Amino acid sequence: MQDTTPGADDFASFVHATGTALYRTALLLCGDHHLAEDLTQTTYAKVFAKWGRVRRSDSPTAYTRTVLLNTFLSHRRLRRSSERPVDRIPEGAADGADPTVRLDLMAALAGLAPADRAVLVLRFWEDRSVEDTATLMGVSPGAVRTRSSRALARLRERLGDELGLTVTTTPPASAWETR
Repeated sequence: MQDTTPGADDFASFVHATGTALYRTALLLCGDHHLAEDLTQTTYAKVFAKWGRVRRSDSPTAYTRTVLLNTFLSHRRLRRSSERPVDRIPEGAADGADPTVRLDLMAALAGLAPADRAVLVLRFWEDRSVEDTATLMGVSPGAVRTRSSRALARLRERLGDELGLTVTTTPPASAWETR
């Protein structure tokens, strides 16, 4: 049975073109394959409800990513389910990558606050600028810089021992100190 909703063919093409990247972003945000699928599906349902307006916008993909991010953050705030069952190791890693490093990184990301995780995924996985990240998250560029700096420091603390990194934390010299 064919959908006769106006723009349904455009929307299907849009989902086909953006689905893999959006799912990958959702997976990086939440760290759970099943929740990533749910977030992606919920995002596309919200976008479809406003598809007539969205398809005429400057960037339907950017709008969809914003909806995904807001859906993720909303889900984390609601804390519907804090249960995280893990019965097997995720599928294989990319060629040449050490799977233990990937698992350690995913575990460290999962230990961060949702907003910290979102900043790191947007800035360093999707390679977005500070300004783009700030716009997507609805915060100032300064807040993105501060949050990403603190989140990276937390990742370094968590991953330093596991990856053999030497983590040194020296406080910045105060302008009030005399030498």
